[in-house]
Amino acid sequence: MANNEFHSGFVTIAGRPNVGKSTLMNCILGEKLAIVSNKPQTTRNKITGILTKDDVQMIFIDTPGIHTPKSKLGASMVKMAETAASDVDVVLFLVEPHEKPSDSERAIAAKLAKSKAPVFLIINKIDTVTKAEVLPVIDAYKEICAFAEIVPISALRAENVDELLSTIKRYLPIGPKYFPEDMITDRPERFIAAEMIREKALYVLQDEVPHGIAVEITAVRPREGQDNLLDMDATIYCERETHKGIIIGKQGATLKEIGTQARRDLQRLFGSKVNLQLWVRVKKNWRDSDFYIKSFGYDNE
Repeated sequence: MANNEFHSGFVTIAGRPNVGKSTLMNCILGEKLAIVSNKPQTTRNKITGILTKDDVQMIFIDTPGIHTPKSKLGASMVKMAETAASDVDVVLFLVEPHEKPSDSERAIAAKLAKSKAPVFLIINKIDTVTKAEVLPVIDAYKEICAFAEIVPISALRAENVDELLSTIKRYLPIGPKYFPEDMITDRPERFIAAEMIREKALYVLQDEVPHGIAVEITAVRPREGQDNLLDMDATIYCERETHKGIIIGKQGATLKEIGTQARRDLQRLFGSKVNLQLWVRVKKNWRDSDFYIKSFGYDNE
């Protein structure tokens, strides 16, 4: 391979909910781009992360977890994830090392096998088991799909991630630089900001309330006369009046905690101080409304 050859391509990260897809992309980029929580179905959109080095550009697509949907939003998320596995150069199928393939993982593997792209089996969270425990997991997965590569990693600890990137590069074609080298995502800042606020709500809230919320950034404006201060307005939407009370909390304590935690990430994102004002509104059953799914940016387009 000549030294001046530049490789580029698209890589989809797929798998069940909560297997570490967003953690892996954040680890690869070295930036907090996709939101992470211990609750399944945290990611609702395809998030594009861009890694550019001297001789390669990898465009990663972090997808919602593939699951059995219970709402139109859930169906949209699954369709989004399945569509993202087509017309790419590499597909990464993330699984956990604790057990052999479940029925849902077998179903996902069957769908991914239809992709024209090579499918890598990525066994994440190897920091939670011994090496001896990983071997039978690898053997079990080999029986359900002809994987092009099998790479055990720990996205949380960045273990073996450099090896994974080197392996991906070998499968990417010679191609152009699709994005400027200083660009790490094609998502607008407002989208990332809204997701950061939703992530903090996932941490602070409990039970089913987090799945029924969406966040909209309604205004971002520099404070007049202060170069290093942004005023930001955001609305948290929920599906029920009772949920609204839970989100606000006693004397506004819960909403204040969400805002305090979100402000730290927002200030890193915008590189300035942020005065964040949060409101809570009810949109009943919005997860089953095509209009609201699209208006909140959770459609397939």
